Amino acid sequence: MRKVVIAGGTGFIGEFFQKRFQELGYEVSIISRQKQHIHWDDKLSIQETLEDAELLINLAGKSVNCRYNGTNKQEIMNSRITTTKILGEAVQSCSNPPELWINSSTATIYRHAEDRPMTEADGEIGSGFSVDVATKWEDAFFSFRLSETRQVALRIAIVLGKDGGVMTPYRNLVRFGLGGIQGSGKQMFSWIHIEDLFQIILFLREKKHLSGVFNCSAPQPVTNRELMHTLRKELNTPLGLPAPKWMLEIGSVFIRTETELVLKSRWVIPDRLKREGYNFRFKTLGHTLQDILHHE
Repeated sequence: MRKVVIAGGTGFIGEFFQKRFQELGYEVSIISRQKQHIHWDDKLSIQETLEDAELLINLAGKSVNCRYNGTNKQEIMNSRITTTKILGEAVQSCSNPPELWINSSTATIYRHAEDRPMTEADGEIGSGFSVDVATKWEDAFFSFRLSETRQVALRIAIVLGKDGGVMTPYRNLVRFGLGGIQGSGKQMFSWIHIEDLFQIILFLREKKHLSGVFNCSAPQPVTNRELMHTLRKELNTPLGLPAPKWMLEIGSVFIRTETELVLKSRWVIPDRLKREGYNFRFKTLGHTLQDILHHE
């Protein structure tokens, strides 16, 4: 049986991937800190699991949906760097290592952009804690020189899907009448449907000449104003109070998160995927939200 290993496979994306790979007939192994899975401390079992695997997908890392205090910052950084190094060393130790190692990264690596879109070739790397996490994560991943394993880093935009992620808080905002613009409303919102993220992995699995960095975002990003308008329309809620920046700063303290998650302008274009011929199933936000909100 074909085998895929998902590291950090217990979250919203990992559970979706596990289900979809099993539907395709794969044996799926999960590495996590949960006792029913292969544990990160068990390096011998990790190596044994990676032997003869077709695909390794690393999604591991503490959620960034928290306050950026000293403890959380350290956990966010270490949870990505340490797990990536464990996997790299395990792959190096394999007699028959995975053909392809896909490591997640983030579209947040680019600067706040309201002036032009960011592609892999000409995107400008930003500054600040979130960008430091992304760059060090990619550096740790590409520090491994693997002769038998192709390496791909996915700079993933905000993932939209039915069973988790950001859709739950966005839906609640709209339903409670708070679905207006956030901040100026001009910041760009780049997203990807979770099914497209899965299909991109299958696409890259077949395109054996491809490696390096890929932006994973739908080809038609929108402004925050368009995002909230489309959400209100799909949820049949015509009015939504706006949330100015000062209000978001206060609110983020109480719900223990950071305003960067909604105020940073992520204008990311999947240039390499489009040039290589990947055809997105969910190109527009309207189509994406219709699928998520009305096909449950």
